[in-house]
Amino acid sequence: MEKWASEELRQADLGDARRNKRLIRIVEDLAAQPSASIPQACGNVAATTAAYDFWNSPYFEADDIRNAHIKSTVSRIKEHETVLMIQDTTNIDLTKHPATRGIGYLDHRKSLGLKVHTAFAASTNGVPLGIINQQVWTRDIEDLGIAKKRRQRQIQEKESQRWLDGLERTQEFVPTETTVVTMGDSEADIFDLFRKQRPRNSHLLIRGTHNRKVNHTAKYLHQAIRATSVGGTLLVEVKRNPEAAARTAKLIIKYATFEVDVPRHHIARSQLKPVKLQVILAEEENPPVGVSPISWLLLTTLEIKNFSAAIRCVKWYTYRWLIERYHYALKSGCQIEELQLETAKRINMALATYSIVAWRLLWLTYEARHNPDISCETVLEIFEWQSLCVHFTKNPIPPQKPPTLREAVRMIATLGGFLGRKSDGEPGVKTIWRGLRRLHDIAATWKLARLTH
Repeated sequence: MEKWASEELRQADLGDARRNKRLIRIVEDLAAQPSASIPQACGNVAATTAAYDFWNSPYFEADDIRNAHIKSTVSRIKEHETVLMIQDTTNIDLTKHPATRGIGYLDHRKSLGLKVHTAFAASTNGVPLGIINQQVWTRDIEDLGIAKKRRQRQIQEKESQRWLDGLERTQEFVPTETTVVTMGDSEADIFDLFRKQRPRNSHLLIRGTHNRKVNHTAKYLHQAIRATSVGGTLLVEVKRNPEAAARTAKLIIKYATFEVDVPRHHIARSQLKPVKLQVILAEEENPPVGVSPISWLLLTTLEIKNFSAAIRCVKWYTYRWLIERYHYALKSGCQIEELQLETAKRINMALATYSIVAWRLLWLTYEARHNPDISCETVLEIFEWQSLCVHFTKNPIPPQKPPTLREAVRMIATLGGFLGRKSDGEPGVKTIWRGLRRLHDIAATWKLARLTH
């Protein structure tokens, strides 16, 4: 786990080689113990002070930190013919730290913090590749309630513009040889996003919510797609949650092409034309009593000629969940909302740093599922996997051959409370970040013991 940060951030340019090295050191320390406090992760007073000073530096910005990671993300993207670019907005809630200067209101007057909109890349089989864009801003309390006047404002004056900006940054960084599919939840059902010009390699896959007017006898989108004949059915496994048990859901799939009219209240309605979109409806048939049925209305610019193409879009959209897990890793794993820093700028600097750590945690979780048989030496140093094996085998002599990535990750997760029962499936990011903290201590003790003999 020690050397990956040097490779990930090899293109860092903070204006001084010493700052580049400090960034690498901080990321290494935080990644080894993601849920620890800054002093605990850094290990001593000098390293802790250096981390705080780093985030308070006047010589570079938070985006300079992000750019080092973004360059590595682009390198990973180049290895794929198609990538998914998942956009989403979240809050960094700092209400418990009202003395932090420069923060704004969130959902109401009494909630305080930062707004964050991220474009997060993933492969078409769900392996996280990294962030491409991250926008951070604050809301002025004087603007509270301005959303009610959204029909009177241009898109550039709304927070909705973040989705368009994320698309622009995506198209700027992703090479033309790679097809990129930008995905978003119902907040991204924005007419200006659909009508925005895109290069041929850029597409959209958005969950629809508005019942827009379309060129169909039913007149409106929701009624028109439901009037379409069934294209086929799809069985999906729904994981258990606190409200419902795991189940197999049968989805009815319908798809069609419509011209979507310009919204009636669009401020530039007279100057705009309808846009052509492919529409997919995936709706659960006969859900269990008391369970909300699955119902996804997907709007896409991808060509949908047959049932297989529709199913591919449905599958891809299931990976939108990755950005939710990324936010979970940032907040619950890295505990970004618990940081007591003096200003919004310092919080943003720390956020840029922890964003790299959160991606790495998520990548490790899903890489072990999709490439389980590769050697764990791709992510662990020799002394790390040896100490891990010795801890579990109780044999002081480590094996000559390193375990596979899946085996190592399951051992790490076990340190974090993963039980490994048949019904548990593969470990999640939570038990992995807990386990990494314990592995850090185990490996450090093992390394010290080997040096003294």
